[in-house]
Amino acid sequence: MTYFDDVLLGVIEGITEFLPISSTGHLLLAEHWLGARSDTYNIVIQAGAILAVTLIYWRRIVELLTNWSDPDNRDYLLKLTLAFLITAVLGLIVKKLGVELPTTIQPVIWALIIGGIWMIAAEALAARLPDSARITLRVAVAVGLAQIVAGVFPGTSRSAATIFAAMLLGTSNRAAATEFAFLVGIPTMYAASAYELLKQVKGGGVSEDWTAVGIAFVVSTVVAFVVVKWLLGFIQTHRFTSFAIYRIAFGALLLALSTAGLVG
Repeated sequence: MTYFDDVLLGVIEGITEFLPISSTGHLLLAEHWLGARSDTYNIVIQAGAILAVTLIYWRRIVELLTNWSDPDNRDYLLKLTLAFLITAVLGLIVKKLGVELPTTIQPVIWALIIGGIWMIAAEALAARLPDSARITLRVAVAVGLAQIVAGVFPGTSRSAATIFAAMLLGTSNRAAATEFAFLVGIPTMYAASAYELLKQVKGGGVSEDWTAVGIAFVVSTVVAFVVVKWLLGFIQTHRFTSFAIYRIAFGALLLALSTAGLVG
């Protein structure tokens, strides 16, 4: 293992965490060749991507937290809180039930392919709906549930699941659906990262090359910042169809590699 590998893993995490293409699938493949990393390592570099999105939305976050006199702000923040709480409560239940994410590539392959086909169909359905940027209670509940689905089925992509849940259930405007999905993702992913790190510390399992972790964290933060900024501009005039096609193609590639015994 070299620090160049950590740069590469940081780049992969930064690109894939918030694009609707599944960071899990890409990291599983990368670590197959570069060597598996610890849960702590993967949690910390994921936190880098979360930090990038926090920096992008910092003005919006400050406005939501401080401008309580605005009824629209209060309503939006309450719906963000509802979506987060649904994910947090159900996430803890899933953990207590002992549900473990698979570490093999096969479930990810099928989630990528099926998810890509579903995205194309969902985009077509959403296009028939009147344009709306409103976040309803139904959308907030759906986004909270979608985060759990994405957490239980690796390869689904948290961003894809939450954005399309919002679009299909009332927030048909891509930019509005994406903003809500990303803002809900900030506390959700910080909480998940803190929970996992605390579990690692309590288990006495934190023994890392912190230079390597730091490199991957910084790279992930910088790359995610650039990628999310680009995505927010891209979706103003483009559908998500190109990401769906990429998912299907990437899933087919992984299936071929798996069949040939090159990935497991």
